[in-house]
Amino acid sequence: MPLLHRLVVTAVLTTAAMAGALAPAGATPLPLPLPFDGESADRLMITVSQNGDPDDASTFVLGCHPTGGTHPRARAACAQLDSQTVWGRDPFAPVSPDAMCTGQYGGPATARVTGHWAGRPVNAWFNRTNGCEIARWNRFSVVLRTPGS
Repeated sequence: MPLLHRLVVTAVLTTAAMAGALAPAGATPLPLPLPFDGESADRLMITVSQNGDPDDASTFVLGCHPTGGTHPRARAACAQLDSQTVWGRDPFAPVSPDAMCTGQYGGPATARVTGHWAGRPVNAWFNRTNGCEIARWNRFSVVLRTPGS
């Protein structure tokens, strides 16, 4: 990679990181830089089972920046992830163990998301076992969508 290109990319990343650190809590997400090698650095494998049975699960690959993969609604899924991405926060963070959640049950569906997003590794599990988990699932409604759902 040419030296000038590396310097420009470093300057952009440094500026973005500093802007994110100084942004207020409700700040608009920053656009993510393009990866160096032309391949998507934001690539996730999404496995969803509507009945909780891993043998009956659907698996998709989702690439963003640029959009690609096998996800049935890749463009909308990338947009949903982008809207939740704020520097310094993990959009895939699990529900806090201290959270006060309603006792409702949203069904047996489970999901796992692995890969890389915004320069960080992702290894997230999802279920619908209480109100907090249902709300978390719903924030990823397009990402966790399966054909026919």
